[in-house]
Formats: sequence, structure tokens, C-alpha cells
Amino acid sequence: MLDGLRDRFHVVALGAGRSVELLADQIRAVSPEVVAVSGPAEADRLAALLKDDPPAVTPDILHGLAGLVAVAAESGASTVVSAVVGSLGFVPTYRALERGKRVALANKETLVVAGELMTAAARASGGELLPVDSEHNALHQCLRGERASEVRRLILTASGGPFRELPAEQLRIVTRDEALNHPTWRMGDKITIDSATLMNKGLEVIEAHWLFGFDAGSIDIVVHPQSIVHSMVEMVDGSIIAQMGVTDMRHAIQYALTYPDRLETPCGRLDLTSMAKLEFFPPDVERFPCVRLAYEALKAGGTAPAALNGANESAVAAFLAGEIDFPGISRCVEDALTAHDGGPADSIDAVLAADAFGRERVGRITGLSGLSGARHQ
Repeated sequence: MLDGLRDRFHVVALGAGRSVELLADQIRAVSPEVVAVSGPAEADRLAALLKDDPPAVTPDILHGLAGLVAVAAESGASTVVSAVVGSLGFVPTYRALERGKRVALANKETLVVAGELMTAAARASGGELLPVDSEHNALHQCLRGERASEVRRLILTASGGPFRELPAEQLRIVTRDEALNHPTWRMGDKITIDSATLMNKGLEVIEAHWLFGFDAGSIDIVVHPQSIVHSMVEMVDGSIIAQMGVTDMRHAIQYALTYPDRLETPCGRLDLTSMAKLEFFPPDVERFPCVRLAYEALKAGGTAPAALNGANESAVAAFLAGEIDFPGISRCVEDALTAHDGGPADSIDAVLAADAFGRERVGRITGLSGLSGARHQ
């Protein structure tokens, strides 16, 4: 991604979870000063790889949440790309914003669980949030130069996932592999399942609220199977502004990194003459109730979105482990959201407690604890 931007950017820190072989290659390519991996075993394996084939500069190797915080907030970086999957990215992103950094955000859960805290931290420090999610990146482009008072609604597009036309009675027998077979994008397991349940679109509604300041009633979803229109904005006079492009995340990443400039891109170009049709449908909230649950959490406010997110991550983990069927994901999330008492999302501890409640509630149903959430740092 940065090959064409070397005159603008130098990588000073990298975080990579368990992908230590790939990280070792990246270290040799870009010479960061500090890196973070998921745990001590990964740190030892990375150190051994670098010893066998030393890079020009050997970085400090950290691990765990403290390592991610160091990479995001304590390194000399002025721009941070936050792409950790799930709520684990919450604390490092928050610390980066506290320090006034530009955050190119590819982790929607961060704003879902703690949008109020994130936006307040950015305002207080002069930090900046720029979306990398293709839909929110598209909205950002559509809103450039527009007055909020002239916007009627934001329109997020959804591919519809692999089960867009599957009858409701067959959803309970779909397999893990079928759910992971996304028709358009190649993504990690968790976000691919979220796309299949349409929870990803519900989370994006909450994210759009915090990024752009519109309430739930002014944010809509349309299913667009071709994934050519990435999102749209309807103005009060009925005009609709759409951002279109090829399905290549490098475009959104480069836009967030170089904003407000637009540069030549390594991505392919959209050939309008090759498009036979563009289709748009309303989401089916009966077959895919996660959309409704996300709207309910946003309207409830406070810590409800954090509980929703924690429950969803745990339920997705249970589905991937074969412990529940596909509709069980939404059933588990609804149970947790109904049981959650709520409260203001006015501190890290409050947000993390709500996230933990959602996970634990689902864990009691499924017998699994789900994915581990963020921890205080």
C-alpha cells in the first residue's frame, strides 16, 4: 500500500497479532522502530525469525495490549491505521486520539462500543478520525463541502452477504463454510460472518452516527449486490450523491492517509460501460434481525452498543465453533441486549463492563466465553 507513498510516509511501528512470519517480512521491508504481537510466544518466534534473517534495523518487540498501546499511542507516529478486529482495538485507538494523532479507522467496533469517548478525545486533543471502512469512507467523500443542514439522510450500501436470497427456513442449516463464502469481499472470519448476518451493516449505522453526527432516523441501509456504489448521501432537495469505485480497499486506505489530497492510485479503474445493472433493495430485517438490534442499541444509547458488540463477538465465535446455528447469533445478541440494564458510556470502565456483560451473557448460553474483549490500559 505504501510503495507509492514512500515520499510521504515512513513506518515507525507495526502491530500484527499472531501473523509473525508476515510481520518479519514487513520489518525487513520498512524498518519500523517498534512492533507488537499478541503474546510472549509470538514475540519469541518473531525474535528467532529476525535473528535468522536480520533486517537492516532490529525493532523493539512488545506484546499484548500494552504493546498495541505503545504502537498506536507512544511511538512517534503522527498517523495511526487502526485495523485490529473487534473491541480489542478500542483502548489503543482511544490512547492514540488522546495524544492528538490522526487515526485512519478500519475497526468499526471501536466507535460502536465507545463512540462518545472517542469523539470527545479527538475534540479535546485535536486528533482526527478518518474512516477506512469502504462505506464510511464513501460517505466522507460524498459529504466533502456539504452543509449538514442540507443533508436529509445517509445511505449505507450492503452486498447482502451469501444468504441474501436464501429462504428463512434454510438459514438454520447453513454451514460455517457457506457463511464464510462472501460474494464480493475477502475478509477475516469474524467480519465475514457479520456480513452474512448483516450485523456489520448495523454496526456501521452506529459508526456513521458518531463519525458524521446524524441520528438513527437519518441513516438508512440499502442492499446493493454489485458493491459498486459504496454509499450515498441524499440532500434535502432530493439530489443523491454517490461514491462509486472498484472493490479494492487500497482506495479507501489511501484516501484516509492522504486526505485532503487526492493522489494517483494503484487500484484499477471502474469501467462504467461494463456494468450491466445496479440493483438496490431494502434489507430484510425479519430474516436478518441483527439490523434491527443495532438500531435499537443506537436508539437506547449509553452502553447498549457496547453490550450489543460484546454479545455479537461471542455469538459469532460460538457459531464458528459449531456451538450454535446461524440464526442463533441474532437470538443470543437479542437476549443479551434485552438483559442489559444500560447506563452512560462515560468512562473506559463503563464501556468495558458492558462489553464484558454481553460476552458473558452469551457465554452462559453457548458454553463458550467467546472472543476476549479489550482490557483496561
